Amino acid sequence: GGGDLMQIEIAALEGKGGLQLTGHLGNVMQESAQAALSYTRGLAARLGIDARTFEKTDVHVHVAEGATPKDGPSAGIAIATAMVSTFTRIEVRRDVAMTGEITLRGRVLPIGGLKEKVLAAHRAGVRTFILPRKNARDLDEVPRRVLRDMKIVQADTMEDVLAVALVRRPEPVAAVAATPAPRRARKKAPARQKK
Repeated sequence: GGGDLMQIEIAALEGKGGLQLTGHLGNVMQESAQAALSYTRGLAARLGIDARTFEKTDVHVHVAEGATPKDGPSAGIAIATAMVSTFTRIEVRRDVAMTGEITLRGRVLPIGGLKEKVLAAHRAGVRTFILPRKNARDLDEVPRRVLRDMKIVQADTMEDVLAVALVRRPEPVAAVAATPAPRRARKKAPARQKK
């Protein structure tokens, strides 16, 4: 992790559930994208996404500035946020930047080089910065004047991230109410006559 902001683009295309990655990404970053997709698929209903969508959709992740090799796990939460945004059609706020590794269950893990990432975001005019809670101690290295200009959000889970990064929260898919099967009309047996 250096001190550059990366723009992540996601396209959901008609397909068969594949994942395509472009932008000169290293192995660890490719694994982060795979983890982000697994997180999004695993929590589809909670995020308001029809799980069947993934079966007929290919996801293309592109990280701009392809000439520059990119690697490391720190874009994991950003990729996951972009995927959730794409599938829910809820926009990501434009004044937010973020860093953090993602697990399959949506936990946010610490990363390296936090100071450089915060400084790059500040230079770019970002006013809200989301980081792993476990990186909070690294904020001591960031100049106070920079921290005064920014809202720093510490996240433990992707739920924390999405609550800040998206313009509104995703709503869970409503469970289809189970309707009881119609009862069959019972035929009464003809009453037997006593002889």
